Amino acid sequence: MALRIQKGLLDQLREHGEQTYPHECCGVLVGDFDDADNKTVRSVVACGNTRTDSPQNRYHISPAELIRIQRETALVGQDIVGFYHSHPDWPAKWSSTDLDEAHWTGCSYVITSVENEKAVLTNSFLLQGEEQDKHFEDELIEVVE
Repeated sequence: MALRIQKGLLDQLREHGEQTYPHECCGVLVGDFDDADNKTVRSVVACGNTRTDSPQNRYHISPAELIRIQRETALVGQDIVGFYHSHPDWPAKWSSTDLDEAHWTGCSYVITSVENEKAVLTNSFLLQGEEQDKHFEDELIEVVE
């Protein structure tokens, strides 16, 4: 399984992390699932990080914004295929908090490490399992033109 994304869209989400540094950015990946459970990203929707307690190392997308994105996505026959956020001055690896707060099984969770205002590394993780045994698996990012 892979996450397919055009270079321009990948650049867009990485730039979002640079713009919000030293706080975490967050957003939604909209696109399609194929029969082999690969995902193709068609658009990247930047969201506001509504965390006020520790936005430098946590993120939250407001439910109202997420519902709006989900409705708009359905109207054009697409799906939410994943989410993204940045880790300012921290590796592009999921944390226990990231896993605790992830609930969209089958979706990709993309994390970009941003060091000193510069996006360094971007990785994707696939959320698998049920709520009681959910886990992340490494997922290939396939950059397409």
